[in-house]
Amino acid sequence: METVKVLVAAAASWVWGAVWYMTLSKPWLRAAGIECDPDGKPVGGSSPAPFILSALCMVLVAGMMRHMLTMSGITTVGGAMVTGAGIGLFFIAPWTMINNAYGMRPFTLTLIDGGYAVAGCTIMGLVLALF
Repeated sequence: METVKVLVAAAASWVWGAVWYMTLSKPWLRAAGIECDPDGKPVGGSSPAPFILSALCMVLVAGMMRHMLTMSGITTVGGAMVTGAGIGLFFIAPWTMINNAYGMRPFTLTLIDGGYAVAGCTIMGLVLALF
């Protein structure tokens, strides 16, 4: 049951990421410095690798979050969501900001990617607590 819980939490966050980045695709592409063709699609086509890697990474994050919630004795929906939001806001988003700052990327990229980390981890916490 724990494996299913982790997989569902990862899938929920991954699907949220699809919605998030489809909604913010134009500003994200600009901020990331990705060249687009006249149709607005990235030059050079697309690869399934980022989608596969992101799904695998969501499983890793959800698995560690489940472990942290269990070890901390957090069982309520609110507690799990706050923990997830905290992981996104205080662990992942700052690390993203550091990487983007050294890469001299626009702060907009940090807001988009960090925002996804916060929302995605909050969703993971919600799903993990509901099972």
